[in-house]
Amino acid sequence: MKISVLQFPGTNCEYDTKYAFEKIGADVEIIWHKDKSIPADTDLLVIPGGFSYGDYLRSGAIARFANVMNSVQEYAANGGKVLGICNGFQILLEAGLLPGAMKRNDSLHFISKYNHLKVISNDNTFLSLMKKDEVVNIPVAHHDGNYFIDNKGLRELEENDQILLKYCDENGELENLNGSVANIAGICNSERNVFGLMPHPERAMEELLGCDDGVRMLKGFLQ
Repeated sequence: MKISVLQFPGTNCEYDTKYAFEKIGADVEIIWHKDKSIPADTDLLVIPGGFSYGDYLRSGAIARFANVMNSVQEYAANGGKVLGICNGFQILLEAGLLPGAMKRNDSLHFISKYNHLKVISNDNTFLSLMKKDEVVNIPVAHHDGNYFIDNKGLRELEENDQILLKYCDENGELENLNGSVANIAGICNSERNVFGLMPHPERAMEELLGCDDGVRMLKGFLQ
């Protein structure tokens, strides 16, 4: 499987992402933001975490206008699979490839720790190897991870089964980490080919480093 990982000025998780997918058997190439196209043989396009353009305007707002994003839009429109992690999720929101927006965490502080997530829907490629209501432990690291969507949009997400992950405690009881509407940690589009989440599954690949719950998440794309 060929995976293309985008790289913007300020991206800091591209090599973690490359390592994670190579660990599960994928062929990975890093694509610079000034490139005007992505490789034609791309099976999955990943927009990794970090602070694209320093988040100086708004998280993901400048990266949304990068040269490569025209190809990303076209790739997604043609059914190509796209995964946005943390800043990548923010970029997908800014680009209109996923509904909603990101605000600053309610605490106004950067949050960096392992946090439990509850699988809300596994009827999608990304979480196809997970069980519904399964609880996993995945690192988070964000300042602007407070997901917002209006009531109409939230109803549409719920009705279309687009909510993938919610923040919870170790027992699966929902809890709000950062102020996100309905405790949302990850969503997909209605066509189920564009996915975004704030936590970092690429940082949960080794038991030695604390947890390997991210393995089955990412392996879903290789099925």
